[in-house]
Amino acid sequence: MPIRLVLGLALLSTGALAGAFGYGAANLVPTFDAVPLPMRLSFHARLMEMNGITMQGAMGLSAVSSAVLAVMSRGTPRWLAGGAGLLALTSFLITRLGNVPINGRIKEWAVSTAPLDHAEILDRWEAFNYARTGAAFAAFILLIALALRRSGAER
Repeated sequence: MPIRLVLGLALLSTGALAGAFGYGAANLVPTFDAVPLPMRLSFHARLMEMNGITMQGAMGLSAVSSAVLAVMSRGTPRWLAGGAGLLALTSFLITRLGNVPINGRIKEWAVSTAPLDHAEILDRWEAFNYARTGAAFAAFILLIALALRRSGAER
């Protein structure tokens, strides 16, 4: 029973993470690119303030619950859960080391002016965003595979 609860928590948190990142990649990024730069910068800076705690919480919960699941499992399920945990950690590291520093610059630009190379910097932010989104989706896929494997084994 405890392993089912941990698997459920891992699926919930990782699915929420992948869904939030997926929504951002599919809807927010194209919208950012379609509006005037001052509007994008202002909205981007405010959105990142709101996302800070919830997204980092989802990344942390995904990584920890997947790691706990790996410790509780054996064989292939351990590898699947461990891989999901590493991918969730990867999404966190990409965010902290890639997106967050750029978010800080965007926050400054929102109240002043963007530098001449702002388009290149924003493109880099988008590349980091797609990378962390891919890592989150890959983690979720591994956990789905694990859940399907477990449900097949319990029949």
